[in-house]
Amino acid sequence: MALLIQVLMSFLVVQQCFEKSDAQLMLQIPALSKCGLDKIYQLGDSLSDTGNFIRLSIWGSVSPFAKLPYGENFFKKGTGRASDGMLIIDFIALESGLPLLNPYMDQNANFAHGANFAVIGATALQAGVLAEKKIYNPLGNGSLDMQLGWMSSHFQYTCHYDCSEYLKSSLFLVGEIGGNEFFYGLTQGKTMEDLRNMVPEVVQNIVEAVNTVIGFGAIRIFIPGNFPIGCLPMTLTTFLTNNSMAYDENHCLKDLNNLAISYNEHLQQAIEDLKKKNPNVTLIYGDYYNAYQWLLQHTVNHGFDQNSLRKACCGEGGYYNYDAKRQCGFPGVPVCADPSTYISWDGVNLTEKAYSLIARWLIDDILPQLKC
Repeated sequence: MALLIQVLMSFLVVQQCFEKSDAQLMLQIPALSKCGLDKIYQLGDSLSDTGNFIRLSIWGSVSPFAKLPYGENFFKKGTGRASDGMLIIDFIALESGLPLLNPYMDQNANFAHGANFAVIGATALQAGVLAEKKIYNPLGNGSLDMQLGWMSSHFQYTCHYDCSEYLKSSLFLVGEIGGNEFFYGLTQGKTMEDLRNMVPEVVQNIVEAVNTVIGFGAIRIFIPGNFPIGCLPMTLTTFLTNNSMAYDENHCLKDLNNLAISYNEHLQQAIEDLKKKNPNVTLIYGDYYNAYQWLLQHTVNHGFDQNSLRKACCGEGGYYNYDAKRQCGFPGVPVCADPSTYISWDGVNLTEKAYSLIARWLIDDILPQLKC
């Protein structure tokens, strides 16, 4: 009964999130419910973490993600989500007719409908591999390898490694992950060439993760690419330039978006190769890049403030409302009056409103590929 109440209450909020959408985007019958999914499993970073990071250490429990204004819109408290409310994975769960995914590190939680292993700040590459490149994760170790270890322990307990039958109606999300390596590298003095050279290695780690979850028994796997990282307030602030040629028609940084495009192309090719080797597994690329671009092109229709499309709602400093030394959640840092009119929540992560619309676009894109 408690699970049913949670789903019903969440549906009411989802309907509110879509009130300003085009008619064809209005939420009616949950689109993914026809797929008969009974469990969802998530690997990833801050785009997906529903509370693991804040439970990893004492430092995490006092981090900004553990308290308001994070979570102010839906949860009315900090849940460990890096947004003002729900994330893409939350909307996917609800559209599947399932409750919101509990974080794996909440050992008292109900995992009957899946589990979330994502960690804020996580990387696809292990910390030791990054250290060899002189790149360091300022938030600590939250690598994809660590998350897969958690997942292995979880399945050892729930289905004793023989998970094929247990997982036959499950959906796995491997990512988005792999973007933080580039963020950390960019802010720690690496060149664009250094980062482009990292792309194949990052993609290979994601491929290995996909092979691992296939080994667990996964037969439906969603593998998201990266957002246009040159459109985020954090990167726009860090690499601000007077050179107008550095920006595209959306006033985003071309070089950084080209890096994301290169990464996504490598990932898509890797997924095509995986399909050939695993004909009985449904492997779907999640086109986060074009979903975000679509959002930028339809901001007027959805009530976004046209003067704040590349500004952080929660933050202060400079043209983009972002300062690495005065980030969202720090004492005295202001929050915009209406987050639903902003795309960016804190300069890196998005608002619930933006996530709701991107989730709608993604679900419409992947539903035919799931062949439900």
